[in-house]
Amino acid sequence: MTDPIDARFELAKAIAAMGAESALAYFNARDTLVIEDKMNPQDMVSQADKEVELLLRAEIAAAFPDDAILGEEGGASGGASGFTWVLDPIDGTSPFLAGLPHWGVVIAILQGDETVAGVIAQPMAGETFTARIGAGAWVNDRPMQVGHDLMLNTCNVGMGISHRSPIGPFIKAIEGVLTAGGMFYRNGSGAVMLASVAVGRLGGYYEPHMNPWDCLAGLLMVREAGGQTLPFPAGAQGGTVLAAAPRVFLPLHSICL
Repeated sequence: MTDPIDARFELAKAIAAMGAESALAYFNARDTLVIEDKMNPQDMVSQADKEVELLLRAEIAAAFPDDAILGEEGGASGGASGFTWVLDPIDGTSPFLAGLPHWGVVIAILQGDETVAGVIAQPMAGETFTARIGAGAWVNDRPMQVGHDLMLNTCNVGMGISHRSPIGPFIKAIEGVLTAGGMFYRNGSGAVMLASVAVGRLGGYYEPHMNPWDCLAGLLMVREAGGQTLPFPAGAQGGTVLAAAPRVFLPLHSICL
């Protein structure tokens, strides 16, 4: 009998590739897209975000009609199976619309409140990051690990912020990282930066508040790749994200929280 998590994980990889192909076509025609502001002019949604999420939802509903779905653009739909798909069709809409490469299609699968699988497809880089609980994490099917030798003063730390968080404490966190000899990094996609921690390119990532569709897949990847993460609250309200390589986590925690 097929394992229910593995079956969904395989579908997630397949539809993430489909979503990435669709998003890339929109990227190459982004001057024609209809764009709307959400909470403010830096928080945008485009025709591409909406259409890619519809594509993902249709494929999930066809394969697992009893699964719940929570999407950034389409909200929540219920299900009786105990599994929930959490979708960000384009994480990094701002860089996407600006013609920058730092964006991706993000899918997390929950069983109850536990994230059991995740996929982040970054088509501009030709990379797909995946993780399955208890089985590891991969980039393009190659095992990945966090940077076990990295320390705060020898690495770049990804940092992100949105309109949902006050500026003052975030500025103090940046100052703390710099004072400790580290360097901050931001590319506009929290999901891609979390995947970069998992693969050892960044030593850590901090954001005062993230929505679940932005971070659940990446947090699982960091844990499965040997890193540490702050516990993330269940539900759709989101919370603080801190994820790092083992030797970076505690120093970064003491600075940011």
